[in-house]
Amino acid sequence: MKRDHIITFASGGLPWRTINDTVMGGVSRAEMSVSGGVGVFDGVVSLERNGGFASARSEVGDFDLSRYEGLEVRVRADGKRYGLRLRTTAAFDGVSYQVDFAPEAGTWCELRFPFESFTPVFRGHPVPGHPPLDASAIRTFGLMISDRQEGPFRLELDWIAGYSDR
Repeated sequence: MKRDHIITFASGGLPWRTINDTVMGGVSRAEMSVSGGVGVFDGVVSLERNGGFASARSEVGDFDLSRYEGLEVRVRADGKRYGLRLRTTAAFDGVSYQVDFAPEAGTWCELRFPFESFTPVFRGHPVPGHPPLDASAIRTFGLMISDRQEGPFRLELDWIAGYSDR
């Protein structure tokens, strides 16, 4: 098995920015920071004013991941469900590709996501008929919490790696 780290936070990692439901009038808040060499995505999801999501996205880069079968992440979470998102354009808005995960609370774990498991979504809704993810054209990585999971949240991300069993 081959695994290559693509994103790590040991030396600060890529800059990430948050994009929350405040873009549509909501009041959820989130932060993406680095603590002890680990990325920390935390905040509070609020359903007030038709809100309900918080997200963080890496700065735009050029990532050709076509030599891998998928992504592996090392995370520790709070028992809530999160989305790992990939975007193939530098545009602020548009279709992204998401896979959901809900790791056991309080335990570091490594999760694998084959590229075929990433579903095209636009503003939280599936986009039937959209082309599948092109792993050679990844521009950003992102984290999302949504689906009316009100209250505080915390997801720690040690790294994102490409994996291949070939």
